Amino acid sequence: MATCDEELLARVTELRERGRAPKQIARALGLRPAQAAALVRQAAAAAQANITPDERPVVGCWVNAGWSAGLDMAGATAWAEVDPLGQEPEPDRGGFAQILLARQERASRVTVTGFLVDVYCLGVKNVTDPEVMGSGSLTTYVPTYYSAFDHRPLPIGVEQAQTIVHDAVVYARSLGFEPASGFTDAAVHLGSPPCDRPAIGFGRDGKPFYFSGPYDNPRNVLQTLERTCGPGNYDYVAHL
Repeated sequence: MATCDEELLARVTELRERGRAPKQIARALGLRPAQAAALVRQAAAAAQANITPDERPVVGCWVNAGWSAGLDMAGATAWAEVDPLGQEPEPDRGGFAQILLARQERASRVTVTGFLVDVYCLGVKNVTDPEVMGSGSLTTYVPTYYSAFDHRPLPIGVEQAQTIVHDAVVYARSLGFEPASGFTDAAVHLGSPPCDRPAIGFGRDGKPFYFSGPYDNPRNVLQTLERTCGPGNYDYVAHL
């Protein structure tokens, strides 16, 4: 009986992939409409379960305006052109890319994941764990997520978000810093960047620049930079 049910579900899946409506599937397989509708839902749930998080459709992706200030964007000019605040920042401002990604979870539901990226030095400093919410909630969630910024966030493609996050992690690791806890789980939802992606030059004006945050250990950070970069090869503003 189980094999028969599996075969029937496979037939429903095949017909659904061909674009057949539930009523058409019911007629084709000699089922009652209610039976066909239930099998269509079951097939959809099974298909969704087999999709990895990074394969789900992107509903929206954003980054704060000014994220590219101080970076070498010669290899990513198209991305730089749509960032209106990407000019030289004040020494105690800029240097962060706050990224939010929303993917379709199921009908009317989305999963949102966030990354706070120090593009000058430390890489991924904080992660907003994947959270499922109603798709209509995005209209209020997105402005709240970017409430610390004076300008509206910029809509971007997922490939840009993947590049900023993953390449900043690579840069930070070259300096001796690992991404924040929770990064591995969140990165599953983000996905990996394409191989032929644009190149972003991290660091402020070509050098690591560390600006201490309230939860940092500045002495440890500076000791690490001294070891990995050498004296005079990095800049910093830190409260020791």
